[in-house]
Amino acid sequence: MRVRCMAGDDLRRSGGRRSLLRRLLAPAAALMLLNALLAAVPTHGAVPSLDRIRVAIFINLPGKYQLTTPAATFSSETGIRIGARQPEGVVPILEAGAGEPVRVSMDGYRVRLLTTESGAAASALLQKLQSLSGSGAASVLALGGKTVYIVEEGAYPTREEAESALAKWRANEELKPLLGSSAPAVAGPVRLDAGSYGTLEEARKAAQALADAGLEAWPAAVVPERAKAAEFRVLVGAAADAAGLEALKAAGASLQSFKADEPYFLIRDGFEAGGGRSKHVLIPMDGSVKLWLEKKGDQAGIRLDERYGRSYRGAFEVTVFNQRLAVVNELPFEEYLYSVVGAEMPASWPMEALKAQAVAARSYALYQGFGFQIAHVVDSTYSQVYGGIGTEKPQTTAAVDATRGEVLMHNGRVVEALFSSSAGGMTADAAEIWGNPVPYLASVPSPDGLSEEGLYRWHRVVLPDGRNGYVREDLAEDTGERTAAGSKVLRITGDGVAIRPIPLIQSDVEPIARVNKGTRVVLLETVVQSNEMSWIRGPFTPAQLAASMNGRSSTPIGGEIRSLEVGARGPSGRVTELLVNGKRYDVRTPDTLRSALGGLPSTRFEIDETGRAAMLGASGRVRERPFDAGAVYMIGAAGDVVRLDRQNFYILNGDGVVRAATAEPAFRFIGTGNGHGVGLSQWGARGLAERGYDYQSILKYYYKNVTIEKEG
Repeated sequence: MRVRCMAGDDLRRSGGRRSLLRRLLAPAAALMLLNALLAAVPTHGAVPSLDRIRVAIFINLPGKYQLTTPAATFSSETGIRIGARQPEGVVPILEAGAGEPVRVSMDGYRVRLLTTESGAAASALLQKLQSLSGSGAASVLALGGKTVYIVEEGAYPTREEAESALAKWRANEELKPLLGSSAPAVAGPVRLDAGSYGTLEEARKAAQALADAGLEAWPAAVVPERAKAAEFRVLVGAAADAAGLEALKAAGASLQSFKADEPYFLIRDGFEAGGGRSKHVLIPMDGSVKLWLEKKGDQAGIRLDERYGRSYRGAFEVTVFNQRLAVVNELPFEEYLYSVVGAEMPASWPMEALKAQAVAARSYALYQGFGFQIAHVVDSTYSQVYGGIGTEKPQTTAAVDATRGEVLMHNGRVVEALFSSSAGGMTADAAEIWGNPVPYLASVPSPDGLSEEGLYRWHRVVLPDGRNGYVREDLAEDTGERTAAGSKVLRITGDGVAIRPIPLIQSDVEPIARVNKGTRVVLLETVVQSNEMSWIRGPFTPAQLAASMNGRSSTPIGGEIRSLEVGARGPSGRVTELLVNGKRYDVRTPDTLRSALGGLPSTRFEIDETGRAAMLGASGRVRERPFDAGAVYMIGAAGDVVRLDRQNFYILNGDGVVRAATAEPAFRFIGTGNGHGVGLSQWGARGLAERGYDYQSILKYYYKNVTIEKEG
């Protein structure tokens, strides 16, 4: 079950997540939306709509969102048409057959590692490169009567960056056996022009004639702005500068320098690891062209290998933006929502909850305008999750169709319909997350407890060596015995049973210990498995927290973290101020605390300072650790006096509760909710739907003083 959307994910809802601070940019965003080619937004008071949406899959927007790829590889079961996108339409360039890969990359500076006649050697090097950096590529051509494979890494916007990469790859010990006697060098986009041709096929033949003479030559499509058809050229060489072309110029008087400022697409025959063939299209670094890829026919979609091999509706535009490849999926707006609703909410949930999600997702996307300069939204949780065709389900598609065109409005404007996975029983007021109140985003109780149904309970236990952790309830049994302090003694029922730091199996976190059948442990508490409603994180050492917290505050943390306290809370109980060693920890917005504290699911938490304890001595003097670091002697449960000289110890308070403590500072976080908690809670929407609420009632419960309107 994947229930993440605006919840439990790290960018959109934690400083980087769909930041509500963008409210302050609403006039600029509205202007962008009005001017956007694909957006149709009526005047103030009218219901906004959008015909087609642009979703950035890869984009480089420093300071806002950066997810990049050195290349994008497309394919479709029905084949792909490839062209240059112009304001007046698409100028055709070439086509790829059914299932044939089309790899698009920048025509910048590259590290040419190997030129070989061995396909096996090229394939081995390519596989290694891709495992190390993901940016390896190979082309194949008949050069001087022999089949030659060229393996390269990159492309880089400057020669200096390519030279730096060259030095790195030359020194790489894993590559040396695969390079043999090859002398890696920097290749570049400086070429000669061997003339113009009417068709791509004619250009291919001319390029092959030059290759037969020993010159590296490829066809290219040149498509000036507003051109109605492509002009095909043959480009020769791959030099890093003009001096590198001198030898090529001597080979033929008809070869002139290619004007790199012309909008062009270089077309190469690609070679894939394992021996497959593909089409490679290289586009210039200056961002002067937009490559357009659309599938042939109405079936299937377009697969993008570099984004988990997902397939997508609509078409793709690829260009260079801020010196990196930008990949934008453009498709009908309502079809985009088919995927979003399926990615954000399980299809098995009640239809009224799915409808509520559909209206919220539609409203959220419309609110963004052209928020990413060349796209409306991105495909991650920074906007809302969009997984392509693979996340579409019949039920979620039906929810979108049933609410087609419906949006949430407040005072004549579409609302920023934020949502999260679970509010943990109480949604957040916008002010306690981002510091700014929003009339329709106020705190309300939320029935989120369904996420805990059917989950295991976990026992927090003390091991024989004094350490403590969690074991699942079905792996331990009660012995009927009690300690001197009255705690239950349990017995482990299997061999190799994992004792974990939190009540959850985490594949990337090693257990505290593994114990065998018959091991006796002491029970401290029993809790539900960590989930979207309630959770435990930690323990974190002061050093671990400092590494996460420094750099996220305007004021560096001075010295070791000895204490961590909640300074203030908002209306829902979420932390709005944190005190570190008694001083306020300054963050841009309260929600930043989630990432600062090691990636907490929400800001609705309590802090367990395990190294903090107040002790009354025999003389009546109160000592408080960790501030008083002197030697401590304690009376054990059996009445014996022992010196505190181990990291873990256990304190029996006046209520008869045993508390786990540590000699040195450490910090655990016990919280509720998953995500920023503002607006609709997905688990809460399910809870309300199961109580009989329809989608309109659910939406109006979570978003105050809104109307649900539809164009026309």
